[in-house]
Amino acid sequence: MVITFPVSHKCCPEQINSCCRVTLVNSSKFLVTFSNTDTFRNLCFIHVINEMRMPALVGAAMLLLLLLLRGSITLAAAASSVNIALPGCKSKCGDVDIPYPFGTTPVCYRPGFMVTCNETHSPPKLFLDNGASPGPGPEVVEISLANSTVRVGSWVSHFVAGNTSHVQLAFSRGSPFVLSAKANSLVIMGCGFRVLLHIVDGWTYGSCASFCPINNSTGEPFLPDVVCNGIGCCQPSIPIGLRSCRIELSSLDGAGRCPTAPSPSPAPAPAFNASVHMVEQEWWSDGSHVYGLQQYFMDLLSYPDMSPFFVPAIAAWGLGELSCEEAARRPDFGCRSKNSVCLNSTNGAEGYVCRCSDGYQGNPYMTNGCQGGRGRLAAGIIFSIGVGSGIIILLLVLAVAFAIKKVKDQKAKRMKEYFFKQNRGLLLQQLVDTDIAERMIFSLEELETATNKFDEARILGGGGHGTVYKGILSDQHVVAIKKSKTVIKREIDEFINEVAILSQINHRNVVKLFGCCLETEVPLLIYEFISNGTLYAHLHTDGPQSLSWKDRLRIAFEVASSLAYLHSAALISIIHRDIKTSNILLDDRLTAKVSDFGASRGIAIDQSGVTTAIQGTYGYLDPEYYYTGRLTEKSDVYSFDVMLVELLTRKKPTGYVPSEGVSLVAHFMLLLNQDRLKEVLDSQVSQEAGDEAKEVAAIAAMCLGMKGEDRPTMRYVETKLQGLQSLENTVKADPEMEEVPVKLRHRTFERSRDNADKEGHSNSRRYSMEEAMLFSASLQR
Repeated sequence: MVITFPVSHKCCPEQINSCCRVTLVNSSKFLVTFSNTDTFRNLCFIHVINEMRMPALVGAAMLLLLLLLRGSITLAAAASSVNIALPGCKSKCGDVDIPYPFGTTPVCYRPGFMVTCNETHSPPKLFLDNGASPGPGPEVVEISLANSTVRVGSWVSHFVAGNTSHVQLAFSRGSPFVLSAKANSLVIMGCGFRVLLHIVDGWTYGSCASFCPINNSTGEPFLPDVVCNGIGCCQPSIPIGLRSCRIELSSLDGAGRCPTAPSPSPAPAPAFNASVHMVEQEWWSDGSHVYGLQQYFMDLLSYPDMSPFFVPAIAAWGLGELSCEEAARRPDFGCRSKNSVCLNSTNGAEGYVCRCSDGYQGNPYMTNGCQGGRGRLAAGIIFSIGVGSGIIILLLVLAVAFAIKKVKDQKAKRMKEYFFKQNRGLLLQQLVDTDIAERMIFSLEELETATNKFDEARILGGGGHGTVYKGILSDQHVVAIKKSKTVIKREIDEFINEVAILSQINHRNVVKLFGCCLETEVPLLIYEFISNGTLYAHLHTDGPQSLSWKDRLRIAFEVASSLAYLHSAALISIIHRDIKTSNILLDDRLTAKVSDFGASRGIAIDQSGVTTAIQGTYGYLDPEYYYTGRLTEKSDVYSFDVMLVELLTRKKPTGYVPSEGVSLVAHFMLLLNQDRLKEVLDSQVSQEAGDEAKEVAAIAAMCLGMKGEDRPTMRYVETKLQGLQSLENTVKADPEMEEVPVKLRHRTFERSRDNADKEGHSNSRRYSMEEAMLFSASLQR
C-alpha cells in the first residue's frame, strides 16, 4: 500500500468528510482514498495509488493513522478556512462550488461570469450563461480558479445525418470564454463524410475525412479505438482562442458504407451518420469512456431520440481584453487580494488571470481572498500535533512504502529492458545493416541528462508526431531530441518508420539522424541541431522584407533536390507526405534541411503508389490523395509546388482566403492564366526576380494539376530550377564539383535542360539513364 499524504494538510470544512475515506475489503486488504475537487486541489492533495495485501496488524495501524490524520485535517481546515464567494452570495450549487468572479445574481458576479443554479434537479445543477442563445447554457460540473477553466457538460455533443449537415459551437462575441485547444479534442465519429471547420468570417481552419473500412460488407457501423486515424473517426485540429465555429459535414461519394439513421418519408435516406463531440482530452484517453460513447453512437442508429450522452469539455477564461500592466491602472482591476499576482492569459482566452502569491491560498479575485501567515502557521501546528501522536505508526507505514518502492523500481527496470528489446527488434527488422542500429542507440539516462529531464525550457517546438527538445550530450555536442506526445501503437510504428527511413538517407538537404533511445515505450529520436529555425518563420516575418529572391530560389532547388533523391536515388522510393515550409529547417547559412519524416512512407520501386489513411496539412495536401487515399510521389510534387507558390507570394496556404471558397493555389492559377501574375507576387520578388519569377510560376503551374499523372516528377522540377541558377554559384556552393571537368558539367547541364524544355513534363521520365546518372552526379547533395 503506497499513500501520498496531503502536502498542505488542509481541506475545506464542507469537503472534510470526503477528503479521507477508508474502505475495508477484508481482514488483510483495504483501500484508502483521498478525494477532492479541483477547487480545493491546492488545499487537500488527493491520492491513492495502489492496493496491496498486508498483515492484519499493519492494516489496523494504517487505519489508526488515517483517523489521526482526519482529526488533524479537520482542525487545520477550521483554522484556515477561506471564503470563495462574496458575502451574502451563493457559494455552492449541488456538488459544484461557485467562486467569485462567478455568481448567480448581479451583485455576486463579474460581468460575463453569470451562472444559474437550477434547483429543480436533485441534486441542483449549475449552468453557464454563454450568451450565444436564449435559455441556459451548458451544464457546469467544475470551476477551477487555479487553471482558469470551467468543465462543462454535453452541450457540445451532436448527432447528425444526411448528405450535408452543419453543427454550430459558439460562445457569444465578447464572452470571456473560449474552447480550450490545449485541453479539448474535436472528435467526429462515423464514416463516409468530409469535415470542414469554419471559424470567424468563414475562414476554413482545418479539415479531415472519415472513410468506412473496405471489408465492412455487413453494413455494421465501424467504431474506432481511442486513435482517430480516418477510418470510422476523424479529428481536425482546434485553433487557439476558439470562441465560435461552424462544422460542415458532407458526404464522400462511394465512401459511405455505414447504416443510416431512420428518416421520415418521403425525405431521402442520409448518406452518412456522424456523432460530433468537443471532448476533454483526458476524458477521451480513458478507454472505458470511449467504449460508452461508441455504444451510445450505435444505439442512436436505432433510437435517435435518446437523451444526450454526457461528454465533458473544457472552456478557458480570462478577465477583459487588456494585459496585466494595462488593467492594473483601471479601477475594475480583477486581482483584488493584496497577496495576489496578475498573469497575462496563456490558455487561449483574452486578457489576464490572477493567482495567489507563493505561501498564500484562496481566491485572488476577492479582497483579502488570499490568506496565509498566522492562520497557515496555526494550521501547521495543529497538524503537527496530530501527526506526532502517530509517529511510530507512521514509521511502520514508511517501511512498507519503502518496500513497495523497491518493488516498483525493479518493475520499472524490467519494463525498460522489455521496451528496449521490443523496440530494438522492430528496428532491426527494418534496417538493412544491423551495425547501424547498434551505433545509433542512446541510453535514456544520457538523454535525461542532456535535456535536464526534458525540462519545458528546452522545448524547441513540436509537430503532429511529437515534441522536440534541445539537448547537450556529454561530449558537448548540441542535438535535437524528438519525444512522442502520446503512448500508442501507431506512434511507435511512426517513430520506428522514421528511424528506418532516415537511417538509409544520406543527403545534405535532409536532416541527419544521429540515433535513438529504445528504453521507453515510444522510442526517442536524436537529430542534428539546426539552429536557424524554419523556412516558415523566415518567410512570414512582420516586416516588408523577407528572404531575398536568390535565397528563395536556392532553397526551392535544395528542397527539390532532396525530394528527387528520396523518390528515385534512395534504396526505396520514399514519399515524405507532409512537405510544407514549417518542415523545412534552415541552418546558419540558410541551407535547407527537410525534416519530420513521421508520416513518410516507403514504396517498393516496382510500385507506383499505395492506398493509405489521409495524413498531411490542409492547404498543402494533394487533392487526388485527399479524395482517393492513393499516395504516390506526385503527392509530394503537389505539396512542393504549393510551397513554391508560398515562396513567390509570401502568403500562407492555410490562412490566405482572397474570397469565399477560393484557396491560395486557385487564386494564383487564375491570375497566372490571366497574365496578372504581378498582382499576387510578393513585392520583394517583383523587384528582385524579374523574368525568373514568371519561369518559376510556370514550373509551379505544371505541378498543380488535379491529377497526379498530369504533374512532372521531382527530377524534372529539379532540372528546371537548376537551369535558373548560376553555374558559378553552384560550383562555389559545393567545392567537390570542381573535380568534374568543366566541359562535362556544361555538356551535362545543357543537355538536361534542353531535354526538359523540349519534352515537357509529360515525358519527364524518358531521358536516358546515362544522362540521368551524369546529371545526378553533378548536383549538390
